[in-house]
Amino acid sequence: MLLPVDDHHLGVTDLGRGTPLLLHDGWVASWDLWLPLIEQLQHDWRCLAYDHRGAGASTFPPSDITPTALVDDVFRVLDASGVERCVVAGESMGCLVVEQAVLRDPSRFLGLVLVGGPVTSEPEPGDAERMAARAEMMRADWPAYVDGFVSACLPEPDTAPLHRWGVQTLLPAGPEAGVAMFTSHADVTVPLEEIGVPTLVIHGGADAIIPVGAGREVAARIPGAELVVLDGVGHVPPLTRPHETAAAINDWWSRTGA
Repeated sequence: MLLPVDDHHLGVTDLGRGTPLLLHDGWVASWDLWLPLIEQLQHDWRCLAYDHRGAGASTFPPSDITPTALVDDVFRVLDASGVERCVVAGESMGCLVVEQAVLRDPSRFLGLVLVGGPVTSEPEPGDAERMAARAEMMRADWPAYVDGFVSACLPEPDTAPLHRWGVQTLLPAGPEAGVAMFTSHADVTVPLEEIGVPTLVIHGGADAIIPVGAGREVAARIPGAELVVLDGVGHVPPLTRPHETAAAINDWWSRTGA
């Protein structure tokens, strides 16, 4: 469905039945990054995935991509779907969004799954310059930037067909949305120690975008969090290793879910 929000729309997909699971993509990826995982989970989970601002079928301009708005949209999708409580999952930058949502209103969430997410920290000297250089690269040659990014995401030897899919998925967002997603999160610091819902951290052992050390730190800082490292896997396990990712989620929930 297309969910209207302030004269724009979020593209929302609702598949499967069972415990509600809300899925939030990273950077400017569309919802179907989760589709191979949804195919594994849909018999036991009601999977809600959506194109966040700047991605896929959502129609928001880059100027409307802000940390607060992205978190607001999590609750908009839940309310529009009639979901009172769910497990929420984020991938890459999407982890920052769902972490903030859990901290804003933990009563809405049964659990939290973080896949390939970063660790936030206070700004350091040189961060602004590095961000500006990245933005310049995106604007100078968006197709080349996307191609390089997708290549870095997919180190697994059997992912050549997924490279073409990844490029075609990210390119339509355009450089301004890409820049807005990065810059909007530059000053976001998440107090992971305050997260109080059951948490599973999944990280690819061969992740070149956000190295596995970040996953280890996230899991260590969230009280009671469990960590699963997928050896030899890159930045997008739901896409490249959906069976292993689904098994990790199901095993964790079988021991955690009420």
